[in-house]
Amino acid sequence: MVLYASRRFPRIYRPGPAALTPRANDPGQGLSFVSLFDENVRLEPAPRQPWRRGTVIGVWSLTVAVIVLFVLTFVPSAYVIQQPGPVYNTLGTSPNADGEQVPLITVPNEQDDTTTGQLDLLTVQVSGNRERTPSWIELAMAWFDRSRAVVPIDRIFPAGQTTEQRTSENAALMSDSQLEASAAALRQLGYDVPAEIAVGTIDDQGAAAGLLQQGDVLLSVDGAPASNVDAVRSSVQKAAGAPVTVAYQRDGADATVQITPQQTTVNGQQQYLLGVGLMQSFDLPVDVKIQLNDVGGPSAGMMFALGIIDKMSPGDLTGGQHIAGTGTIDADGNVGPIGGIRQKLYGALDAGATYFLAPESNCNEVVGHVPDGIRVFSTSTLDQSMTVLETIRDKGDLDALPTCGSGS
Repeated sequence: MVLYASRRFPRIYRPGPAALTPRANDPGQGLSFVSLFDENVRLEPAPRQPWRRGTVIGVWSLTVAVIVLFVLTFVPSAYVIQQPGPVYNTLGTSPNADGEQVPLITVPNEQDDTTTGQLDLLTVQVSGNRERTPSWIELAMAWFDRSRAVVPIDRIFPAGQTTEQRTSENAALMSDSQLEASAAALRQLGYDVPAEIAVGTIDDQGAAAGLLQQGDVLLSVDGAPASNVDAVRSSVQKAAGAPVTVAYQRDGADATVQITPQQTTVNGQQQYLLGVGLMQSFDLPVDVKIQLNDVGGPSAGMMFALGIIDKMSPGDLTGGQHIAGTGTIDADGNVGPIGGIRQKLYGALDAGATYFLAPESNCNEVVGHVPDGIRVFSTSTLDQSMTVLETIRDKGDLDALPTCGSGS
């Protein structure tokens, strides 16, 4: 059988018997030969089809996108990334400067050394700074991660402030937070904790320049006791620019002076300033030590206070449960707002916490962003936080506790 191709289409030629009869001296005797193509036929490849318009657009779009992404890798951004940071159990240990694990909170005559629960404080890590901002690709990846947030760099690093200055400021805030937490915890336990408000710095061009001195202890402003920094500020604002009478103590002697506050505008609101930086100190009746390195800011205050109370009280305040929380605190036990609460929620969940204490003033950031597996309660005071812990410990009615959805 011989196969051959024509110009139009292949055909099969079936020869008769004579055509298949072997011939002498034919090396192919006994065999039949197959020819696949006719030697006189020239095959031409089919013409190449042009790309469709949609395909061309798609290829160019992909090419441009790749080039843009490559360029953006090297273009600085104006944003940083917030993400969950390390979690610390205030009832546990933390490494000291030498890397040795020591109790995070130490109090004399500790009453609770057998707790099986946890009271976690939470941190937020910031990826990037003014010296090195995240790439646009990193920002895009963070944008689609619910546990992270992309925020303007000015919100974390104010213009003109270096990374070192911010670190120093946060360290000071952490120190103040620990002092306030100790005072709040001891007052909650019934101790008398006297406080002093003293002048720390004076603006040379401020209202109090030449009238007050560094180290002066403020006693009252217009007759209202200078019990804390907020009380002093409130009295000054209440005067609305009129002269205020400041009672103070200098070198053990009491004195008074009239100061006319200077008017300024902060975030679009009128404020009145004495032009002094105030420091608050406490005479703690109990020696409380808090060991936590490489963590700054004031947001751990409430959890420090709860940890101190647990250690100084008989029994287990947690009831063996894993509880996390965040919030600033002052010596009077008021719980204030913090930053990065959504990242802290995910940090608490990843650490295994099942309950979370959130400042009431942060509730607008919490609603709709609570990850599955954790229950959030709102609090505005240390006393409220204690009520939440006691209800959890005693297996009480959790539905009766305030949440960010139910108000307080």
